[in-house]
Amino acid sequence: MSKKKFSLSNKIYSRKMIDNITKKVTLLGVKNTLDPINLLNIRLFSSISIFFVLLYFLDFGYLIAPFATFLFYQLFFPVVVDRKIEKRRKKLEKESMYFFEILALSLEAGRNIKTAIEITTANIDSDLSLEFQKVIRDITYGKNLNDALNDLKTRIPSDNINNIILNIRQSNIFGNDIIETVYQQIDYIRQRRVLEAKAEISKIPIRISIVSVIFFIPLLMLLLLGPMLVNLIS
Repeated sequence: MSKKKFSLSNKIYSRKMIDNITKKVTLLGVKNTLDPINLLNIRLFSSISIFFVLLYFLDFGYLIAPFATFLFYQLFFPVVVDRKIEKRRKKLEKESMYFFEILALSLEAGRNIKTAIEITTANIDSDLSLEFQKVIRDITYGKNLNDALNDLKTRIPSDNINNIILNIRQSNIFGNDIIETVYQQIDYIRQRRVLEAKAEISKIPIRISIVSVIFFIPLLMLLLLGPMLVNLIS
C-alpha cells in the first residue's frame, strides 16, 4: 500500500519537492509523527478546496480565489513546519548547554565517547537527550558511531549543535581532544542566546507602538471628538 502511495506521489510531486519536505520533517526529530507525503497532499487538496469555495461563494471570487489559494499554498509549510523547526532549534540550543557540559564532564572522567553519551542520556531528560538515545540504539542495532552521529545531524536544526556533533565525530575518527572544543561551543551558544534575548527585548517597544496605533489612538480620538460629533448631530 505504501509503495503504491509513494508511486502515485511521484507522479504528482517532483522528487526534489519530496526530498525537501522530507528533510524538513526529519528536522522535527525522533518524536515527529508528520508524514511528508500526507503534508503535501493536505496542502494540495486544501488549496484546491479553498479555490473552489471562494470562487463559488464570493461575488468577486474569480479575483480573490487565485490570490488566496496562492497565498495559502506558499505559506503552508512556513506556518505548519518551519515555525515548529525554529521553535525546536531554540529549545535544543537551550538544552544543549547543560547536556554537553555533562557530556564534557564524562569525557574528562576518562570515558570514551559512546560511554559518555550513554551516561549523559541516562541522567538527562530532554529532547536532545532523546536524539542521542537514538544514536545509542542505532549502535546497538549494528550501526557504527560515526554513521549514527552523521544521521543525528540530519535531525538537528541547529548549526551550533551540529558543529559539536561534527567535532565529536572527528574526535572519534582521529582521536583528537574534544573537551575544550565542546566548552567553546557551549560558550558560543550561550552568547548567541543572550543576543537573541536582547533582540526580542528590543522589539517590545515596536510591538507596543503598533498596538497603540491600532487600538488606543482611535479610542482616544473617539473620546476627544465624540462630544463634538454629538453636538453637530444634535
